[in-house]
Amino acid sequence: MSHRPFPGRRSVLRGSLAASAALTVPVALGAAPALALSGRPKAGWGVQAGDVTSDSGLVWVRSDRPARMIVETSATESFRNPHRWHGPLLGPDTDFTGTTRLRGLPSGQQIHYRVLLADPDDPRRTGEPVAGTFRTVPTGRRGVRFLWSGDLAGQGWGINPDLGGYRIYDAMARLDPDFFVCSGDNIYADGPITATQALPDGSLYRNVTTEEKSKVAETLAEFRGNFRYNLLDENLKRFNAQVPSIIQWDDHEVRNNWYPGEVIAASDTRYTEKNVDVMAVRARRAFSEYFPISTLRPGAKEGRVQRVMRHGPLLDVFVLDMRTYRNANSPDNQTVDPQGILGREQLDWLKRELSRSRAVWKVIAAGMPLGLVVPDATEGKANIEAVAQGDPGAPLGRELQIAELLRYIKHRRITGTVWLTADVHHTSAQHYQPSRAAFTDFEPFWEFVSGPLNAGAFPANDLDNTFGPERVFVKAPTVANVSPAQGYQFFGEVDIDGHSGELTVRLREQDGTVLFTQTLQPGRVGQ
Repeated sequence: MSHRPFPGRRSVLRGSLAASAALTVPVALGAAPALALSGRPKAGWGVQAGDVTSDSGLVWVRSDRPARMIVETSATESFRNPHRWHGPLLGPDTDFTGTTRLRGLPSGQQIHYRVLLADPDDPRRTGEPVAGTFRTVPTGRRGVRFLWSGDLAGQGWGINPDLGGYRIYDAMARLDPDFFVCSGDNIYADGPITATQALPDGSLYRNVTTEEKSKVAETLAEFRGNFRYNLLDENLKRFNAQVPSIIQWDDHEVRNNWYPGEVIAASDTRYTEKNVDVMAVRARRAFSEYFPISTLRPGAKEGRVQRVMRHGPLLDVFVLDMRTYRNANSPDNQTVDPQGILGREQLDWLKRELSRSRAVWKVIAAGMPLGLVVPDATEGKANIEAVAQGDPGAPLGRELQIAELLRYIKHRRITGTVWLTADVHHTSAQHYQPSRAAFTDFEPFWEFVSGPLNAGAFPANDLDNTFGPERVFVKAPTVANVSPAQGYQFFGEVDIDGHSGELTVRLREQDGTVLFTQTLQPGRVGQ
């Protein structure tokens, strides 16, 4: 393999994370972190980097009080002669979070950074720096390794101190990826977390709990508290300091299976706010505050989740938003469906960007699978949540839009498309082949599924034959909502060789064990 880890990355993190751990307010079972305002500003929620390019990166932090964000960068972990970047003033309007764009960085290099929080009334008073690192995108042909997964703290399974918290992040960090794609469900705003849950053997699963996670999220403060909850986990904070992320969202950032225009039934007494669009605005604001996403920064032109992240000549990642523009969930058997799951504007954008891409591999990061039937029984209706609706014949409903996209990819001779997704809480690999399909005007392609990161695991979904999927591999429990204590937590790895251009996908378990491997050849149609 041509991928080579950069020296010094882990050693800088050992020192920085020790400092970060010292800053973290201890959280007892059932207690929320206290924000002690004496002394200097503290960054107890760690640091994150995201949407890294060949010459820039976006760095995130949260303060425990009003503070000026300052970022220092260096080519080495010694931080000798650092470059200083003055970021925003962090205050209550953003829940004391903020991001700073680092520009003019050297391409293909390890960047060491540290965040300082300065007292706005006395800039000389700064808190202890919290350090992180990331690699900028190379401009030449060099190997790429990245990971993907989704679904964190779902079904009431939260941070369990008996299990060591979210241990899957340590297994992912050991692979030293260039970046991580989170395929949605970064939080479960609709999933309260209680102090304990019963396990099948009669023992108890213990959770760290907070006030904001004691009920479904409706207010802006409650959505913000859901994002803060996950940052109580030391494994996740270590991972964030080492690996930059590309973040997308799905339904649980707002509510299970939500769609624009939805009104919650009166029978769901958990919610006093019944207008899902109102909650979605609050959730989107909290989402933009707690992740370093370039298109959602204050003043960003796009203001949207969908974007293309380019990683040199070998890879473009097309990040989709399969939530904001979708039509209402329904039986999904209509013969005309111009809006679909992506919306017309996003579909046209995706076609345009795929045509413009000159990357060897075009990874489509989708929030939901294409050929797996995902029902929506949220309010007792026989509706469909994803794309496939179980009718194996010609495309209907949202399948019409996907058929249009697949036809476009074929007729424009766009090669190297691979679909990655999460959402269904098991791991699998599907190969789509027109010779097996009811709709045949497309080239064969692969779809790989991973997750959850720390949530209930579920049996494998049924397949819909409209696009001819064959399930080549699957690992899933036989019963619903298996806890993280029982396993079935997964992530995926993509490794692109810098010389041959081969793309290898590995589906991995929580401890990093490889379950399935598939290698694809560049430029080859029909593999």
